[in-house]
Amino acid sequence: MHLTTTPGRSFAERIMGLQFVVVGAMIVAIAGAALWFTVERVNTQAADQALAIARTLASDPELTAEVAAYASRDQLDARELAAGPIQERAEAVRKNTGALFVVVTEDRGIRLAHPTPGLLGQKVSTDPTALAGKETVAREHGTLGESVRAKVPVRAPGSDAVVGEVSVGVGVQVLSARLWDAVLVVMLFGAGALGISAIATAWLVRRLKSQTLGLEPAEMAQLLRDQDAVLYGVEDGVIGIGADGRISVRNKAARQMLNLPHRHGADDIVGLPYAESGLPPALVAAIEAGVPGTLRLETDSSALVATVHRVTRENRDLGQVVLLRDVTTLEALGSRLDAVETMAGALRAQRHEFANRLHAISGLLHNGDIAEARDYLGEVIESGPVREPVQNLEAIDDTYLRAFLGAKGVSAYERGVVLRVSEESALYGKLNDAQDTTAVLGNLIDNALTAAVEGSAPRWVEVDLLGEGNTLHLAVADSGGGLPPGIDAFAEGVSTGSGGQAQEHGHGVGLPLIRRLARTRGGEVWIADPGGGTGEDHEPPTGAVFAARLPGVLTPESTTTERP
Repeated sequence: MHLTTTPGRSFAERIMGLQFVVVGAMIVAIAGAALWFTVERVNTQAADQALAIARTLASDPELTAEVAAYASRDQLDARELAAGPIQERAEAVRKNTGALFVVVTEDRGIRLAHPTPGLLGQKVSTDPTALAGKETVAREHGTLGESVRAKVPVRAPGSDAVVGEVSVGVGVQVLSARLWDAVLVVMLFGAGALGISAIATAWLVRRLKSQTLGLEPAEMAQLLRDQDAVLYGVEDGVIGIGADGRISVRNKAARQMLNLPHRHGADDIVGLPYAESGLPPALVAAIEAGVPGTLRLETDSSALVATVHRVTRENRDLGQVVLLRDVTTLEALGSRLDAVETMAGALRAQRHEFANRLHAISGLLHNGDIAEARDYLGEVIESGPVREPVQNLEAIDDTYLRAFLGAKGVSAYERGVVLRVSEESALYGKLNDAQDTTAVLGNLIDNALTAAVEGSAPRWVEVDLLGEGNTLHLAVADSGGGLPPGIDAFAEGVSTGSGGQAQEHGHGVGLPLIRRLARTRGGEVWIADPGGGTGEDHEPPTGAVFAARLPGVLTPESTTTERP
């Protein structure tokens, strides 16, 4: 698998750049908002300060009395004003509060107090709006420069008549100093935020690299595409288990093999711990052991071979992968080939025996013993071409089945076991599926022969065959010692031979296989009698009896055909 990436900045660089862009934009937005609110706050504070000072002066009884007195005069003396109590009071307030100016006028707008004594007795440079009886706050430019100023009317003692105004201003320089302080705070905050962002971004990049094993996004996307191609492009089942013990992935083949829930089902196994996902116990035990190996699994419809692998990358444990392979077809084919091999072996034995007979006749003729040759040939014709050591084989009409049982009889004869067909057998139809029939019957006969050989003499195996329409009923009994107590002959990996458990390759496979073959046809294979034990009269143990039902394997004999 080859991953291709386009040249350019790495994922970490892109993340870092994006992080700085986002954080920088946020800082600019926050700084702008902070400055705007700061300007508003500073202007408001300056206006409130100026208005408070002006109100205080305008409500001073002594000041209001002096202003009312000057308002009643037609002429004002600037030198008198400079040394008067209004100028003295206004300057004291200006110095104590830090205001840019404190100006007091009478009702015509003539200055009674001003920071510049030379301007006393002159009309103010800005509109004396407070003389109309209303307080005003505005940013204006006067003789002392631009400022935020508040104007408050001065009323005559004991009446509402306006006799003057008090104007207090806070200079722009003071506002600029306050704003600069605020800008410094915002800049320090932004620098701190950028520093924290850099640290957080570096940690995030390292964390992402650790979790993605250093892969770039393009590489991860390519891996995902490759994973889908592999998982759903193969016939083998695949189950991935993460290092945390949870199932991370499984393909359709694995779901079908193990009869797992559908991907979109609420009970899908992806994300569940493998021990709680409903996997076969033997597979769970193999995964838990964590040792690479292969095991056999049996389901109702198939035989599986499971291989467990541990996956690591850069010395890091990534979990385990389970590969499932369906070997049902292979095993069924092997069982059918066994039947063919049995037939081939019987034919070889017949050929050998027939060759021996021909050699005997040839020898007699070569020696001129014509009469002896004639008598020997008559015996051969009378006994048949080849001996079939199967008792009551004539009860079976089907040619293929007769040949198969004859071949098994030869094998049994060589092992010292008598193979016979039950007297109650009645099979007059013809086989239309010899492969499945001989696979099931052959396996049961082989198991029975093994059990008979391990038992005591006399050693025999009896086959009972009965046709019912297109269904074949069969039973195989033996003279062995029966099944061990408590054994499940159809369980995975269990052998019906001595010891119970499969000790050799191939043992513990046949019975589950032929049961699946029968069930795929709607039939069944079961234990009719486990045998074993002793009777009340201390009789020897009895052998086991296995039975099977195979629908659809017979073509019933025509009802118009008359039996002899």
